[in-house]
Amino acid sequence: MDPLPVHQTITASQNGGLLLGAFLEQELIGFSYGFAGFQSGKGYLCSHMLGIDPKHRDKGLGALLKAKQKQFAAELGYDLITWTFDPLESRNAYLNLAKLRAICSTYVENCYGEMEDSLNNGLPSDRLKVEWWISSSHVKEPYVINFEKMHSPFQWRMTEESLPEFVPYENLDLIPENNDEPILVPIPANFQIIKKKNYQLALNWRLSIRKVLQSLFAKDYALVSFLKEVEKPVHHYVMVPKNRLDIK
Repeated sequence: MDPLPVHQTITASQNGGLLLGAFLEQELIGFSYGFAGFQSGKGYLCSHMLGIDPKHRDKGLGALLKAKQKQFAAELGYDLITWTFDPLESRNAYLNLAKLRAICSTYVENCYGEMEDSLNNGLPSDRLKVEWWISSSHVKEPYVINFEKMHSPFQWRMTEESLPEFVPYENLDLIPENNDEPILVPIPANFQIIKKKNYQLALNWRLSIRKVLQSLFAKDYALVSFLKEVEKPVHHYVMVPKNRLDIK
């Protein structure tokens, strides 16, 4: 995408924003950028971008940048950091929910309109808006999940192309509020491969997961973690009633 003007990032960083870089021998290999946000009488840090050089991904740099962002945000007086990510990108979901212990109960349809970069081109730019309550008990001592009680009412299957496919689910109204058992919601382990091989299948995933998450959010569920299953074609979101979380 086009670069942000330097005068804009400087102004943001001088007025409550944060611009952080990860360097290896003077080379910039990762960055995060956020600016001050304010809504309903509450100030927070809006973490707008996080990027890692492709040669240095899967080395934990994203988590290190977020840890530094958390440190500096706390020093500036923030207790909340927010950002968005694609609901079908498992790499981001794992970092945001499982490693950083952010939570989410907000789904935004086509958040940025039509996007033409390689990751987003061709599909509605749906986003999840996460909340990272950096001083909360949930972040310091995360919600304890009973793995034995977890279940998923949602099914998936493999197509003839050996790609995972979400099985349509029509009984969302039957899922009770304040369920004692955490609910699992599947998403593809590698959504970008599906986008490259089968556009219609990718669109079906987008619309199906949109419907599921919006329905569960309306029942006051929240995303609290993410389960990566090695060598499996799908991973799973973990959802629990939001009123059970100690986030403020």
